[in-house]
Amino acid sequence: MPQVIVAVLVVLTLTACQGGPDAGQDADEGAGQSAASQSAESTSAADAAAVTLPPTTGRFDYQLGTAYELDGGLDVVVRDATAEPAADAYNVCYVNGFQTQPGEADLWLDGNEDLLLHDAAGELVVDPDWPDEYVLDPSTDTKRGRVLDILGPVITGCAETGFDAIEIDNLDTWTRFTEPSTGLIEKADALALAGSYLDVAHEAGLAIGQKNAAEATTDGRELGFDFAVTEECAAYDECGAYTGVYGENVLQVEYTDNLPDGFDAVCAGPDRAPLTILRDRDLVGPDGEAYAYEQC
Repeated sequence: MPQVIVAVLVVLTLTACQGGPDAGQDADEGAGQSAASQSAESTSAADAAAVTLPPTTGRFDYQLGTAYELDGGLDVVVRDATAEPAADAYNVCYVNGFQTQPGEADLWLDGNEDLLLHDAAGELVVDPDWPDEYVLDPSTDTKRGRVLDILGPVITGCAETGFDAIEIDNLDTWTRFTEPSTGLIEKADALALAGSYLDVAHEAGLAIGQKNAAEATTDGRELGFDFAVTEECAAYDECGAYTGVYGENVLQVEYTDNLPDGFDAVCAGPDRAPLTILRDRDLVGPDGEAYAYEQC
């Protein structure tokens, strides 16, 4: 994670958190906020119109585990925010916007634990599939604002490093944490946080991709996502949910350990994205024993 995050967290621990607006604000204040909101929406729409979308043809790779060069180069590549963009390619920057990154829990636990989701017993909630990742809590305006104070610099850092777009991972937390007993995230709160990321990305000149959450592609497109990144949509027969909303502006990744009908069948699928690849689950580099890479 870029060093700027640490600096932001230090500032956060030294300053008091801003509270939400007073419930008793008068009608004039409400009208002013409405006008400001409309102005922000207009600005966001203009920013979105100015960004450049990923190409829908060429060579695509998904390199979150290891960043590497391919013979012949790449046209589109997704890399982690801590990696350098690839030369002569359209670069998408991976940002985990709804969970913590592995190995970086202390950045949240030290003074910002209230921004992490807790279950009904008050225990911190982790992703059962990624037990080294805590889940963020987007349940209030104040919490979303403080999360943005931490992750906003990561997004703008992607632009400063030379990336063209970002993908925000784990939007679908609201589909996986549905009970107070195990931690609850409301869809509206997750989309509100996503909208904040959208604004930061567009203001920085970055396109922004919806990552997964087939249940919310229409919501995501209406919110302002520019394209989509989907994992295993062929394996779960949901590619049409993405291409039906985002058209050709979808980057599709399938994995070797979950390929019910084989990759040839994926490529022959009527709803698959123009840029569809097969990768190994851990996304290792070409020197790794498990490395796999094919493109339709």
